Amino acid sequence: MAEPIRFYYRGAVHEVRDAAPTQTVLQHLREDLHCTGTKEGCAEGDCGACTVVVGTLADGQLQLKAVNSCIQLTPTLDGKALFTVEDLQQPDGALHPVQQALVECHGSQCGFCTPGFAMSLWGLYLKQDGQCASRKEIDDCLSGNLCRCTGYRPIIDAAQRMGELPKVAFDAARVAEQLQALKRDTLAVYSAHGQTFLAPRTLDELVQLRAANPGATLLAGSTDVGLWITKQMRELGDIIYLGHVDALKVLRQQDGLLEIGAGVSLEDAYNALCRHYPQELGELRQRFASLPIRNAGTLGGNVANGSPIGDSMPWLIALGAQVVLCGAAGERVLALEDFYLDYMKKDLQPGEFVQAVRVPLPRDDVRFRTYKLAKRFDQDISAVCAAFALRMEGDAIAEARIAYGGMAATPKRAAQAEAALLGRAWSEAALADAMAALARDYAPLSDMRASSEYRMKTAQNLLRRFWLETRSDAPLAANAVNAFAVEAP
Repeated sequence: MAEPIRFYYRGAVHEVRDAAPTQTVLQHLREDLHCTGTKEGCAEGDCGACTVVVGTLADGQLQLKAVNSCIQLTPTLDGKALFTVEDLQQPDGALHPVQQALVECHGSQCGFCTPGFAMSLWGLYLKQDGQCASRKEIDDCLSGNLCRCTGYRPIIDAAQRMGELPKVAFDAARVAEQLQALKRDTLAVYSAHGQTFLAPRTLDELVQLRAANPGATLLAGSTDVGLWITKQMRELGDIIYLGHVDALKVLRQQDGLLEIGAGVSLEDAYNALCRHYPQELGELRQRFASLPIRNAGTLGGNVANGSPIGDSMPWLIALGAQVVLCGAAGERVLALEDFYLDYMKKDLQPGEFVQAVRVPLPRDDVRFRTYKLAKRFDQDISAVCAAFALRMEGDAIAEARIAYGGMAATPKRAAQAEAALLGRAWSEAALADAMAALARDYAPLSDMRASSEYRMKTAQNLLRRFWLETRSDAPLAANAVNAFAVEAP
């Protein structure tokens, strides 16, 4: 039975009954509610002008995260709370410390991007409970917001200033109480304009729905599917939303593996992974998209999408990660490298979906690194993403796993380079042979991000950098080979 979309907005429960299931949150705000403080810039989750904060319940506690409203679909708000720039003004008309700090520090010029900056900063303000944030936290918070006229220094000044102003409390308990009343325990069905949006609550419901609707679009964080709508104008048909299936939000450690459910956000997944691999994944975590994208997107979605330039797959393959698939026939576990058959083609049977990813935890005998090359440090698609893992037995390489993104139609291991290393000492001679072998492993394309020649040369040089950092004799520290070396989170 079709039901309305219900979410907490502007202090009350808001219902939506006739919006298309593919309508974005931004469209609903601007076109239906006429709340135009939230702006549309890129309509693809890059510029941050449309940033809002969404609240969800997790174990009875309210979680608030900044996301891009231009690619989030209105039905995904069901049972959640939505906060926009209109919510920042205080009951007596006073500015919120975030807004006051932007005024005092001259953090706005044309003003178009300012609401998005304000909402990202409000998310940080709540996370810090009104206290001052570090420069690193501020930079990470603002990584998804672009400003073309003010410049970032006064905005960063405002981010530091807001923690010095008189604190404004936020009644999280009241919002949590409202969301508890909106919580659904069973499948939610929303239909409008000839399209149906299905939101299961349990893994069993999801399995049954997927089996009955093998052609339906699976939606998790909408950071990719949202662009199918706003940029490619695709007709998606019926949609199965994974965001309410708690069984897909598992994060557990067992038998030397970290299992990450397909519904775990990229931010939570990378934070958990960086506790085990701080040096190896710390920079990649920071450079993987922006905070609003990581807040919304999922590691499972990144894996299921299988883009040849996706940043997660090379290091997952290098570590020997497994993907857990689920369907009516039961559970199936594959090595991740076997999941990708060809360009955007995966080993998925009808009715199957990605349930989880299992990542091997660190071992003393494995040397592991991952690297990303792109035109910008923050929020850019990789030209080349590389990952290397060597298992040592004494001074000899017992196992080599080398994987690249951006070098082939799928994330792919370098079999020839690996063979050049097996059984040998991790020496400059072995390195030279492996670098030469990469030319037999890959024939990269030229495109707007990089030429074929650049990709091959940098792929080889990244392998040399790995050797410089992990060689037995005088390995170099990260700050000796990386101008952007960052502290682990």
